[in-house]
Amino acid sequence: MVLFRRLLGEVLRAARMQRGMTLRELSAEARVSLGYISEIERGQKEASSELLNSLCQALDLPLSTVLMDVSAAVADEEAALGVVASAPLGAGTDDVVASAA
Repeated sequence: MVLFRRLLGEVLRAARMQRGMTLRELSAEARVSLGYISEIERGQKEASSELLNSLCQALDLPLSTVLMDVSAAVADEEAALGVVASAPLGAGTDDVVASAA
């Protein structure tokens, strides 16, 4: 089973370490408790959108980049598990659907 929170934590940890930041530095910059960030990085806690935004700002990293990296990691794990990929929602649907209400 693919766990989004675990993959998100791995991406955030890699970004922090690539920038040479300690948990303490990230905690101070993002104004989030060190313990909570640690739990997020280990995939034990879910990050709210507000908290994720704070972490991304502290890491000077666009949220879209983090989400793309997590998406790629999810796709890799799904491929390893043999999950068949399908088209993204809304992809290839140029049909107009109307209803008479």
